Amino acid sequence: MNDRRTFDVYAERAQEYADTTAPGILDDPLLADFIAGLPPGARVLDLGCGPGGFAKVMADAGLDVVAMDPVPEMVALAAAAEGVTARLGSFDDLDEIDAYGGVWANFSLLHAPRTEMPRHLAAIHAALRKGGKLHLAVKTGKGEKRESLGRLYTYYEPAELTSLLRQAGFVVRKTTTGRDKGLDGTMADWIAVAADG
Repeated sequence: MNDRRTFDVYAERAQEYADTTAPGILDDPLLADFIAGLPPGARVLDLGCGPGGFAKVMADAGLDVVAMDPVPEMVALAAAAEGVTARLGSFDDLDEIDAYGGVWANFSLLHAPRTEMPRHLAAIHAALRKGGKLHLAVKTGKGEKRESLGRLYTYYEPAELTSLLRQAGFVVRKTTTGRDKGLDGTMADWIAVAADG
């Protein structure tokens, strides 16, 4: 996934995005469940970490956190968090095998074209240790489109997403749905899936 227009929006609005997403991270029940499901000190990957707010909470909880993002401005923000190893990279750069106890992919893979999702999920599955935990959140709906800021979004119906995960070898444990306001100021429906590798 190398959509320059999407990357440019995040580069230009990195701090604004950090400020927009920061409220509520500490109290996020999905993050709390993800952390609780991992052994102490587990190595985790925040894939498409953005400004690193979630990575910081995971590091503060004692996890060994690698945060990866394709936008240098986001990597710089994530690297400022103590205990977080931040690195520049896109979904295509995930090539590790049996490396992580958990992967947190929170509203990041929705920027990849639908045709690339099976390949990305397979790479995540390979990067997880057996029984490792995946958190994946995307916006729900149909098709692909650019929103008002210019970011490319791919929308998924819940059944399609869980089917893709199963095809990649995951066992879906739980799905959660919600609705929130994004960086563009509009409300959007979403689904988060907790799965085992």
